[in-house]
Amino acid sequence: MRKQKRHWVWSILLLFTLVVCFFSLLAHYKNWVWEEENSFNVLSGVYYKNLPFNSINEIEWVKKIPSLERSSGFSAWSKEKGVFIDSLKPENTVYVYVDNLEHRKLRLRYQDSLLLFINLADSLETIQLYEYLDSKISGSLDNKN
Repeated sequence: MRKQKRHWVWSILLLFTLVVCFFSLLAHYKNWVWEEENSFNVLSGVYYKNLPFNSINEIEWVKKIPSLERSSGFSAWSKEKGVFIDSLKPENTVYVYVDNLEHRKLRLRYQDSLLLFINLADSLETIQLYEYLDSKISGSLDNKN
């Protein structure tokens, strides 16, 4: 009988691929939000956005996202993430980080005309995020005056 030769390179490549897929799934699983001293950051997989508090002009609740054309991104179950183009103003890029389409979303207008929609999987966390951003935006508006 002939012994089968095992190819350890293929085993390592398979293991590496599984690890990359696991971390990719983990990164897209939810919106990762964190604050720095003067900015707000959102990461969801390959989509990352850093918004300085002084660039945010307005924050409000919306029930639905308006009609947008997908530039890149994905929709799966009740998640919607990616970069979209406003169908009424094609020159405007809209970032969408929605973990649950059924819950209310935060609409952030920044740099006067750009939009970002976000909500988190837990609606209570989204409310806390709104309150935090609202206090930071109010503080930055007070500092401008």
